[in-house]
Parts: sequence; C-alpha cells; structure tokens
Amino acid sequence: MTEDSQRNFRSVYYEKVGFRGVEEKKSLEILLKDDRLGILPPHHESHAQVMMYRKEQYCDVLHALEVVRFVSDATPQVEVYLRMYQLESGKLPRSPSFPLEPEDEVFLAIAKAVEEMVEDSVDCYWIIRSFVNQLKNKYRESLPQLPKAFEQYLNLEDSRLLSHLKTCSALSKLPYDHWFKRCFAGCLPESSLQRVWDKVVSGSCKILVFVAVEILLTFKIKVMALNSAEKITKFLENIPQDSSDAIVSKAIDLWHKHCGTPVHSA
Repeated sequence: MTEDSQRNFRSVYYEKVGFRGVEEKKSLEILLKDDRLGILPPHHESHAQVMMYRKEQYCDVLHALEVVRFVSDATPQVEVYLRMYQLESGKLPRSPSFPLEPEDEVFLAIAKAVEEMVEDSVDCYWIIRSFVNQLKNKYRESLPQLPKAFEQYLNLEDSRLLSHLKTCSALSKLPYDHWFKRCFAGCLPESSLQRVWDKVVSGSCKILVFVAVEILLTFKIKVMALNSAEKITKFLENIPQDSSDAIVSKAIDLWHKHCGTPVHSA
C-alpha cells in the first residue's frame, strides 16, 4: 500500500476492522510528508528544497517583524506565529498594543495546541498556518452550521437532555466557539485533540459535532443537575480531562453511526 493510500484510508480501514483511532497520532507527521494542507508537494524528492524555501520565508517574515519592532526575543512564540500570519495575510495592525480580534484568539488557541505537538518552530508555523486556512476556506460555510447540527444529533441521542438545555435557556449559550471555531483547542488534551484533528484534516469538520454531543452525553447527570445557562456553560468549558480519550472514541462511534464511514464528509 502506498503512503498516499495510507494517508487517505488509514483511519477508515482500521476502524472498519474494529481498531478505532489506531495510528491517528501520526497524522501530523504525515502532514509534513505530503500536500494535504498545501505544505509540501506530492513528490518526496522535492521536499528538502521546499522545506528550505519554507524556512527562508519563515526567517524573512520573522526578521521583518523584528525590524518594525512587532516582536522581540521576549515575545511568546504563539504570538510570534500570530504576527507572522497577520503580516503574510495583510492584516497586521498598526501597533502590537491594539486589542486582538476574535479570529486572532482562535489562531492563538490553535497555535498553543500545535506547539504542544510539534517541536520545530518552522514546521509548527506552517502547520498552524495551513490548518487555520483550511478552517477559513474549506469550512467557511460549514462551521456556522455546526450548532444546528449539534442540536439535531443531540435530539436523536437524548431528547430529554436537549429539552433540559432549552428549559434553562442554555442551548444558545453553549461554548460553540471553543468547540467549533477552535476545534476544541484548549478544551481537549493533546492526545485526544490529535485524533479529532485527524478527521478534520482528512475532510470532515462534522466530527466536531459528535465530540460536542458525546461531551453532553458523558456528563449528562452533571448537566441535568445544573439549572442555569451560566453554570452549564462554565462546566462545559472546563470538562474533566481524564474523560477525553473515552469521549473522542465514543464520538467517532457516533460519527460512524450517523454518517456511515465518511472519508471526506464535511
């Protein structure tokens, strides 16, 4: 089996034979070996040269930011990545003291998560950059629809739980930005997050919906005991981390249950 085949059908094959999540932690390594996110060309013999160009571009952009005093040695690395991205996309503010936009906060959350997964700063920036661009471009129309899909699938799985959320006026106040815009960055630990992002990178952002549904199902008793939107939202923004692996595994099961065996289903 070629590496290209492994990239496209790895997860689907293993899950078909009952091994959910096997090899998913290697997804970011595989991203650095192909052009799934437009990081590298498909021909391996070109990778070394392309990576040299990427490193040169990284250094050039970083130097430009240092010259205009937007970053320094004391600037947190994730903020450096943000300023580089802003400069490359033509959105660098007039001053580093300007308040961050909501999309900047999303970028930083994703950057912090990737920083935990990837050691090399150049690789880290290009993965962040490409991942964020995929969310902005490929999933631009899909992401705003996810809260509605969440309501639909939660109703199918547990209509009583959905009714409770509506009674408490909590449905519209759930942490959708953390779940969907940030793709659970900052909500799930690295090991669990990689498994979710593997599906997102492969072509389906709907997995995010099923992770959110499974969070509600997992903590149903706790959520049902809370009687205000504020308390429910606060709890869901800080779920216990020790349950995350099980939540993601069950979310993948739900994904297959409702969507069959999707490979590139947004």
